[in-house]
Amino acid sequence: MLTSRRTIAMLPVTSLERAREFYERRIGLTPQETLPDGKVLYNSGGTLLALFPRESPTKAEHTVISFEVDDVEGAVKSLSDKGVVFEEYDSPTFKTVNKVCVLGSEKAAWFKDTEGNVLCIHQTI
Repeated sequence: MLTSRRTIAMLPVTSLERAREFYERRIGLTPQETLPDGKVLYNSGGTLLALFPRESPTKAEHTVISFEVDDVEGAVKSLSDKGVVFEEYDSPTFKTVNKVCVLGSEKAAWFKDTEGNVLCIHQTI
């Protein structure tokens, strides 16, 4: 039953206009549909992302969405050129070098949206 239905990742935003500018102009998603309740849907590789207006923010401390890319370093450069700011981490178990961290068989880089949600781009290596 669930495997045959679409999946939608839900992200609350306090400013839909600000969030749309970020998701559309900075990371390049195209709106697929605007629902009567104000949700804006984006299709990303078959998974839908819904931004929905909310009065108070809810910020997760973990990665809420990870976008698979072919070249993390290239994607970091491209997104940085559009104003996306990537996080740098330096802990005993987790360190980025030039914004990228190698995690076993993946390379990954993290950034935050306008609401402080942690987003990721990753590449299988």
